[in-house]
Amino acid sequence: MTARPALSDNLRGAGLMMLSMAAFTFNDTAIKSLGDSLPVAQVIFLRGLITTLLLYLAGRAMGAIRFKLPRRDWALVVLRGLADLGATFLFLNALLHMPLANLTAILQALPLTVALGAAMVFREPLGWRRLLAIAVGFFGVMLIVRPGPEGFTIYSLYALGAVVLVTMRDLAARRLSPGTPSITVALVGATLVMAPAGVVTLMTGWGPVSGREFGLLSLAATFILVGYLASVMTMRVGEIGFIAPFRYTGLLWALLLGWIVFGDWPEPVTLLGATLVVAMGLFTLYRARRLARRARRGY
Repeated sequence: MTARPALSDNLRGAGLMMLSMAAFTFNDTAIKSLGDSLPVAQVIFLRGLITTLLLYLAGRAMGAIRFKLPRRDWALVVLRGLADLGATFLFLNALLHMPLANLTAILQALPLTVALGAAMVFREPLGWRRLLAIAVGFFGVMLIVRPGPEGFTIYSLYALGAVVLVTMRDLAARRLSPGTPSITVALVGATLVMAPAGVVTLMTGWGPVSGREFGLLSLAATFILVGYLASVMTMRVGEIGFIAPFRYTGLLWALLLGWIVFGDWPEPVTLLGATLVVAMGLFTLYRARRLARRARRGY
């Protein structure tokens, strides 16, 4: 009887993770389709404005907006939002100048960086096997970005910086109290991303927005809305060791959409790096889940 709720939570979390990854990848595709027709800050602001409005309306309809939170939770919500702001800026700059699949492959290092971050910040145990897997996974990331005059650009650094900030975002979400509404967390995060971008846009000037550009931005905002909600809910439902492997479905979407929409297909060395990252991420999650089971059994 007791296994059913846990299994239900795990399946719900896995579904939310796959939904989140699909939504974020479709959002990335819509934004990348804009090219450099609009400044990045204006893109972030317009997408954020639509997303924030949709989040607010959805939250009011659901009665899920609640700003009376404990001080500790407010600190985590703000930290998560600021990390998301930095990650959004770095990621979108990289997205507009890198193949979609390459960038998404770099982001697949997140389970490795979250495991390492949890060990460093929360003192969670991390054995030599997982440390070795993290090291091999990071080697895979280096194969993707290929440091050197030919393969490495400033946008590779942007992608790596985005990984660090998304790791901070996910760790902050994991520490939130269960009673904090996910839609409130997503709304505050979207606002913290939108507002600074609006200030930058006012300072740098406003570019004209065509009907096609507005349509792509609206489509991106819809997908980012789904991604925001699903990503917050994912980190708070079920066992992370069961759910986290489903993050890698995002790479499948990126490969498919990058090929269909942009005609991009990664080079063999990039695919090798992505394979190493995914394999080591899965191994790290497997070890974490196995150790958690041993701890529950008392040996």
